[in-house]
Amino acid sequence: MAGFLSVLKRIYLSIYNWTIFFGWAQVLYFAVITLRESGYQAVYDAVEKPLQLAQTAAVMEIIHGLVGLVRSPVSATLPQIGSRLYLTWGILYSFPEIRTHFLVSSLVISWSITEIIRYSFFGMRETIGFAPSWLLWLR
Repeated sequence: MAGFLSVLKRIYLSIYNWTIFFGWAQVLYFAVITLRESGYQAVYDAVEKPLQLAQTAAVMEIIHGLVGLVRSPVSATLPQIGSRLYLTWGILYSFPEIRTHFLVSSLVISWSITEIIRYSFFGMRETIGFAPSWLLWLR
């Protein structure tokens, strides 16, 4: 039974990590395309929904820690996720007038690159049991 639960855990974490990876890849793609075609003022509008979804889905990482699915301490995960949710919902969602600032496009692109690296690292680890050394270095 323990082996079956271990396999289910790996499958679930693989699906979770790759799903969030693709969400962040979508955010990066839309951000870069919009930046090139329309400028930094239009980036947030182009990525708003996938950005909100990807950031909010990270709440699951707190739950993963609470139920013991991952070894990450909740005391470290909670402030990290909480601060990103505060920026996403407390600032960007609540104050539309700042969405066109050039630093918002920088924030979105930085978050995307960081999260693409992170989720692909964990996705590889769960899917094939290890991550390539170059991906570990990037992480």
